[in-house]
Amino acid sequence: MGAVMPKRKPARPERLKVITVFGSSRPREGDADYESARALGRALAERGFAVCTGGYGGVMEAASRGAKEGGGRVLAVTAKYFHAHANRWVDEEFRVSTWQKRLFDLIRRGDGYVACKGGTGTLVELGVVWEMLNKGVIRRPKPFVVLGSFWTPVLDRVREVEMDRGASKWGEAESALVRVADTPEAAAAFLAERLIDAELGAKTGTKPAAAKSPPALF
Repeated sequence: MGAVMPKRKPARPERLKVITVFGSSRPREGDADYESARALGRALAERGFAVCTGGYGGVMEAASRGAKEGGGRVLAVTAKYFHAHANRWVDEEFRVSTWQKRLFDLIRRGDGYVACKGGTGTLVELGVVWEMLNKGVIRRPKPFVVLGSFWTPVLDRVREVEMDRGASKWGEAESALVRVADTPEAAAAFLAERLIDAELGAKTGTKPAAAKSPPALF
């Protein structure tokens, strides 16, 4: 009998791609929002992503936990301002002094973003990332997804103001910079299509099969 050839592992990008996940610190294990974020973290890890969060409880803990359960790497950016350290699912914690530095470090570390349901903190994170993409401050394309329909009314109203007086010179005028995913699995599939599959396709000269993208908001 011939030698048994070992199975090849699926191709991965040379550098591990990081998805930064934003969301409320309030949900607890068993809550729908907690379990949704946990499923998101697992789905991202299974697609080959590292997950980065603000490191504390709620959605941040759930996404971190799900990523570990999916065999992924978990990063966190925390701030001395909050007088707390990262949850137990985190592999590597980056400690900064203020919440402002924490926000921009979370943005800097991400190759893509997911915003889950949240309060004013998540609203700030959503708005800052969207504005940086819209104005071209983030120069290389970084896909951005909101999970579920919670943020749709906010995005709809902002879009009305941005586009009220005719053609805009900003990025949002060309195509939607924020996408909506109905499920954690759909969010992970869309990000993988935009980041991992596209990079591997560029290196091999082949066009990856397109996953079903979440519909544009606009």
